[in-house]
Amino acid sequence: MAHFSGHRQPATVPSHFKDLFTNGQLGAAEESNNNDQNEQENRPSNNNNAGPSDPACWVFGYGSLCWHPGFNYTKCITGYIRGYVRRFWQGNVTHRGCEEKPGRVATLVEDKEGITWGCAYRITGSTALDYLKQRECTLGGYATIDTKFFPRVASQDTPFSGEAVEVLVYVATPENIYWLGDDPVEEIAQQIVSCRGPSGHNAEYLLRLALFMHEEIPGVRDDHLFELEQLVLEELYRRQIPLSSVMGRNPDRIRRDSHEDIRRPPSFEFTSRVPDTKLRCLNI
Repeated sequence: MAHFSGHRQPATVPSHFKDLFTNGQLGAAEESNNNDQNEQENRPSNNNNAGPSDPACWVFGYGSLCWHPGFNYTKCITGYIRGYVRRFWQGNVTHRGCEEKPGRVATLVEDKEGITWGCAYRITGSTALDYLKQRECTLGGYATIDTKFFPRVASQDTPFSGEAVEVLVYVATPENIYWLGDDPVEEIAQQIVSCRGPSGHNAEYLLRLALFMHEEIPGVRDDHLFELEQLVLEELYRRQIPLSSVMGRNPDRIRRDSHEDIRRPPSFEFTSRVPDTKLRCLNI
């Protein structure tokens, strides 16, 4: 069940959030007091500014959180959730577009047969959650839901010993004021190529998400995402827009699945991971 919050756009976007979304750092006025914190942005942290008794939770990312979380976390695991498919049906006027030309960003749409791949971050304390509430709900128009997350790889040193874990997910719905809904993928691609916002070009959002899927979860198909990727690349080429002009700076590399040396047992869901076996004939 969705918990709706912050669906109306604030009168002004806080300057430190504009700076953070634009260049990945906090505002210049805060840099002198927060250099150590800024250096940890998008990297694992041992404490996340939390005390030993602060609660921890897992947050599932399927859009820009896959490659630019923007908060401290203690672990990052790739995997999937069930019952949803990823669609570029949410409008955006604060990060990847503007009021005159809203961008298109990812949301989740219910589909009982659907599977959406992404990554889950373990966060502790309230700092990251406060940041996400501002970024996703207040500025983005998303609501929150709880669902089960299934890891791509599991081991004994994580909660993922083969069982799913509860995660928090930010999802847009038709009730929010930024909702754009379904359109032909060709039109969505043209809109993405035409839009830019304080965080950068809308095409960067799409292309970096597709790159995450190609590099981190190879072999998994996301037809909607990959079709848009192809159409956007073709449209950029047709308009003679250099790819370098839309991609911005490269984000920090995120270390995911640090426990991959311990594999989960093969199952029907992970048959592609079963190693080849040589058979030997016995003369009986």
